[in-house]
Amino acid sequence: MSNYNKQKIVDSVPQTGFFGHPKGLSTLFFTEFWERFSYYGMRAILVYYMYYEVSKGGLGLDENLALSIMSIYGSLVYMSGVIGGWLADRIFGTSRAVFYGGILIMFGHIALAIPGSVALFFVSMVLIVLGTGMLKPNVSTVVGDLYSETDDRRDAGFTIFYMAINLGGFLSPIIVGSVMGYSFHLGFGIAAVGMFAGLVMFVLTKKKNLGLAGTNVPNPLSKTEKKRTFTFIGLGVALLVVLCAVLIPRGILTFKSFINIVTFLGVLIPTIYFVVMYRSPKTTAVERSRIIAYIPLFIAAVMFWSIQEQGSTILANYADKRTQLEFAGMTISPAWFQSLNPLFIIIFAPVFAWMWVKLGKRQPNIPQKFSLALLFAGLSFLVILLPAYFGGTGTLVSPMWLVLSYLIVVFGELCISPVGLSATTKLAPAAFSAQTMSLWFLASAAAQALNAQIVTFYSPENEMAYFGVIGGAAIVLSIILFALAPRIQGLMKGIR
Repeated sequence: MSNYNKQKIVDSVPQTGFFGHPKGLSTLFFTEFWERFSYYGMRAILVYYMYYEVSKGGLGLDENLALSIMSIYGSLVYMSGVIGGWLADRIFGTSRAVFYGGILIMFGHIALAIPGSVALFFVSMVLIVLGTGMLKPNVSTVVGDLYSETDDRRDAGFTIFYMAINLGGFLSPIIVGSVMGYSFHLGFGIAAVGMFAGLVMFVLTKKKNLGLAGTNVPNPLSKTEKKRTFTFIGLGVALLVVLCAVLIPRGILTFKSFINIVTFLGVLIPTIYFVVMYRSPKTTAVERSRIIAYIPLFIAAVMFWSIQEQGSTILANYADKRTQLEFAGMTISPAWFQSLNPLFIIIFAPVFAWMWVKLGKRQPNIPQKFSLALLFAGLSFLVILLPAYFGGTGTLVSPMWLVLSYLIVVFGELCISPVGLSATTKLAPAAFSAQTMSLWFLASAAAQALNAQIVTFYSPENEMAYFGVIGGAAIVLSIILFALAPRIQGLMKGIR
């Protein structure tokens, strides 16, 4: 997009009206708030819905299988962002991608809200994965369209937008978790209503508040390309349907084989990205050095997100099965613990931002911050094994152990998440800037794909070994990364 077109889009947006920011930020703030409300509300109770007995309103799946499916679902959500970005860049534009994605998400939650079979459950998962992949990356892009490149309000605008994510993520598990004991389907229905509210907000205000933001298609398909692309997509979908129709009845394509396929893709796709970027003639010698520096950071990110994302699987199961839920005269829903991560981020993100500014040039460099993140992640798992060490695995433990574990891993998240986004933009080769950002999100996809295999080893009987091995591995990797930090920093060629 030319600078002229970018400025034309900015000029079409009312530049005041939301706390001194462009009026369109209010549209995107509440759209994202409700989308995250629906997503995190659904996610807070989804694993329980899968493994609770049918008599308790669940699907009655095997517990370890449910944990694996939950991880694979998270992996596919991150992978689908690549598809959503391509559709926005080549066909829809980001604004339409957000709208279509919201519709798919809403229908996915409606499918979950209808008491039905395992087949209906997987239909809902497909809809939510595709919808989130279309909405999540593209709504952030529209936020960027609201500001000119020299607008000093841009970073503050994204900070306000980030608060929408965490507010939605904080409130929804409390609300949806409160009705979980009465009906899972009511909880999923609340998530659907949340997404509907976001869509209504988006449709009613986008014309007035967003102007031309999100309407541009940066690299549209030509008529010939469209015909060829839609033909390939149609043939691909048809082939997929035929393969499922043939392989599923014969027992070749099962839950476990599908999980193995996604795990393989979670590792293969980032590897291909690295190889293609490194070998491309468009990549300079300095950029190749930076790609080499990015590889250990990527591996560290996979390890970190592997632990952090188990908050919605293993720790969710721990909250349900191993935690004393009668506390201070009240009954706690196990889903409420899912609100701790966004709550702690809201509280401590300003503290970390202030701390980095205060330290200035004395602050840790990028590899050192990544190593700190791994250290905190490892400690969060070592903390949660202490109750079993002191009291055994046969008694319920205080919920404060879980609170402490979630708190510690958030400290790590604040060392790696914003730093990783910033480092990705700095280390990306010029010809692959967008793909490198996709690669950063694929670290989460790879982590979740690996989790699908790892979580099957968990049981209350071996929880000390489980948390100890994974937590210890993270700490060892943290020490190695810290030791290699000067060398990695040198490969960055001037980037700090």
